[in-house]
Amino acid sequence: MAWIPGGEYSMGSEDPMMGADARPVHRVYVDGFWMDKTEVTNDEFARFVKATGCVTVAERVPKAEDFPGAPRENLVAGSVVFTPPDRSVPLDNHLQWWDYIKGANWRHPEGPATSLAGKGRHPVVHVAYDDARAYAKWAGKRLPTEAEWEFAARGGLDRKAYTWGDEFRPQGRYMANSFQGHFPERSTGEDGYGLRAPVCSFPENAFGLCDMAGNVWEWVTDWYRHDYYATLAGAGALARNPQGPADSFDPSEPGVKKRVHKGGSFLCTDQYCSRYMPGGRGKGDPDTGTDHVGFRCVRNPG
Repeated sequence: MAWIPGGEYSMGSEDPMMGADARPVHRVYVDGFWMDKTEVTNDEFARFVKATGCVTVAERVPKAEDFPGAPRENLVAGSVVFTPPDRSVPLDNHLQWWDYIKGANWRHPEGPATSLAGKGRHPVVHVAYDDARAYAKWAGKRLPTEAEWEFAARGGLDRKAYTWGDEFRPQGRYMANSFQGHFPERSTGEDGYGLRAPVCSFPENAFGLCDMAGNVWEWVTDWYRHDYYATLAGAGALARNPQGPADSFDPSEPGVKKRVHKGGSFLCTDQYCSRYMPGGRGKGDPDTGTDHVGFRCVRNPG
């Protein structure tokens, strides 16, 4: 783990690509804490599963009472996998490149015919929020808050666009695992990776943390509200160790409670989503995992 000294910073982003929920920028203070240098890997998660017998959400058959009206044949264990279309498509419907795959889970990231062979150092994926929280508890740690995560990602570079500065490719060098090519149907993998990369394949930030931009999104503890930053800013005072809102509301899906994701993934691109910027925000149903969401843990000092 790396020591994150804590302090005051400007949280959020004015970049129009980040969306209204990343505004307004507001001042936040967080206490110091320890953070995993990398996203939790497949090897690390396998040790947890062996020790605890954990069966992840994606490995369980969904209960009929949780999905009223769903055909029984659709109630199968699985998870959501990026499945690029075979042609260029409008970007107004993300269901065109996401499929629920029977048998996809952390052991089989792209479906039942795939495995973790040679991927021990890749970040674990297809973990729902409770899976991540269970791992953290087993490890004697916890998941970070959104404010802690963003402070750590910035590495002391306040108001910078990226975790390493203001230029996306300094001296032509890729600094994170993101999407190159034409989204979503054609990835050229110019950064060396078409999907997830082994952790620390790219330079660490000033706090010694790897992959705080790209590779996989990461769960944090905060409930998602589109107006939460406006609430903090409207309070007119420095927000100290904010824990997130008391409930969740996403106007695009009012009936679905969501937790915040941070950091972007290997699918981020300025053609569609460039939220590998530290001020960007993602969101997801805590009961759902995908092949581009993982996590890392933190621990209080002492």
